[in-house]
Amino acid sequence: MNKENWNFIDSGNCPPSYNMALDEALLNWHSEGKIGPTIRFYGWNPPTLSVGYFQTVENEINMEAVQSHGLGFVRRPTGGRAVLHDQELTYSVIVSESHPLMPKTVTEAYRVISGGILEGFKQLGLDAYFAVPTTESELQTLKNPKSAVCFDASSWYELVVEGRKVAGSAQTRQKGVILQHGSILLDLDEEKLFSLFKYKNERIKERMKAGFKNKAVAINNLTKTPVTIGNAMEAFKSGFEKSLNIHLEPYILSKEENDVIAKIESDKYLKQEWNFRK
Repeated sequence: MNKENWNFIDSGNCPPSYNMALDEALLNWHSEGKIGPTIRFYGWNPPTLSVGYFQTVENEINMEAVQSHGLGFVRRPTGGRAVLHDQELTYSVIVSESHPLMPKTVTEAYRVISGGILEGFKQLGLDAYFAVPTTESELQTLKNPKSAVCFDASSWYELVVEGRKVAGSAQTRQKGVILQHGSILLDLDEEKLFSLFKYKNERIKERMKAGFKNKAVAINNLTKTPVTIGNAMEAFKSGFEKSLNIHLEPYILSKEENDVIAKIESDKYLKQEWNFRK
């Protein structure tokens, strides 16, 4: 069977506002038929806390800690909970809802897109599998998360190794296009992560931090040989190509495209009104 060509963008480490503006621009361009399906890998400079579209910063996030750690801050256009983007590979997938590969339901589309992540973990020698909540308590946690921390719980078709979450993803559908982006943890500073949130008291914070070790893990805590960003990019790029039966072609953004990204960035992702919306 012939492989479909998709675009591949390696953005490197970018400011948080640029990262979100570029993902939004890719969604818009794909909806307008200007570009084909696209997979993008990127990092964050500075390391950043991103919050989900529906989160309330005032109630959940300790902005003093965010600032004291020198972190960037941005609200994503996707749902889900807060993510500390630091020692990780971040990916985004932009593809039409009507693409032959894409199931109609959100959860099944997660499964298909995240198949590339699953395959990438296998190429790194890790026995990853999809998380599928089955118990009533797990299903209730999906509906009413107990924590503002993304990696504190697994949701439908997210990736797990040895019972612990190793990748977190979020998805939105706009203008007939799916945007799914997510974090693949290479290393994780748990002390820094848990300092970024508000808790009713210190006891709850310590209890959640202790439980977290059983819920999430970074790749380099599972491998004998350290995995670099370069290793991860190679594995997950190959994983997407194999899982989706596609060929990824490098795509270079034009000056005109970068101008559009800069406008989205200044009009939205650099504004307090967006990042701190109620």
